[in-house]
Amino acid sequence: MSANAIEFLQDWIHENVHVPPPPIRLEKEAEILARECKQEAANAGVPIEDIEEEVGDLKDLLVAKLEDAAEDEARQLDGKGSDMNRTAGASGRATLQNNL
Repeated sequence: MSANAIEFLQDWIHENVHVPPPPIRLEKEAEILARECKQEAANAGVPIEDIEEEVGDLKDLLVAKLEDAAEDEARQLDGKGSDMNRTAGASGRATLQNNL
């Protein structure tokens, strides 16, 4: 994967992948995010093939990132009480830095 593709995907995930509200299933949210990412990658001139060559199926990656974000959020809530109105912080946002 080109450095441009890696940077694009890392930035995109950081900005767009957050813990979904409970009623939203992870698979459906990942499907929506994958479509959005592919469109924005095309608009940015980043071939989706470059991204998927490195990470495989984008939807599968995003499901894993959403699961990670949900687990991080649950750990944060366990450590800080049950403030359910708190939004996901920076550590609750998924990035690729540790997984590529």
